[in-house]
Amino acid sequence: MEIADFFEVDVRTIYRWKNAIPEFCQALKVGKEEADNRVKRSLFQRAVGFEHDAVKIFCQEGQAVTVPYREYVVPDTTAGIFWLKNRMPEEFRDRAPGESAENPLHLKVSREEALAKLIGAGAAPQSTEPQV
Repeated sequence: MEIADFFEVDVRTIYRWKNAIPEFCQALKVGKEEADNRVKRSLFQRAVGFEHDAVKIFCQEGQAVTVPYREYVVPDTTAGIFWLKNRMPEEFRDRAPGESAENPLHLKVSREEALAKLIGAGAAPQSTEPQV
């Protein structure tokens, strides 16, 4: 645990401090929230793409020359998929082969059989469509 290294104590000491000192425990929670928020912002930026200031360093006639420029980072598909699967799981979750949003359980029941079971008829109504 990094905080134990920072204070140069054993990890067990950190746990004791958390239990004994409510303010210390709260400070750790706030620090975790800040880190989580930073990761969320970064993931979102990776998913949609972003721009940032950058510097190129060249060697010209034996001298280092720095040239500032604006760099564009293209959207990252994996970050976008991760974001959508977690933010909208019903719409973007992985589905089994053949499974669709309309038939999430991939049932192999005809429309007529399902209708008959729903209305309690006991037998599927005869279809006028030819059997294939």
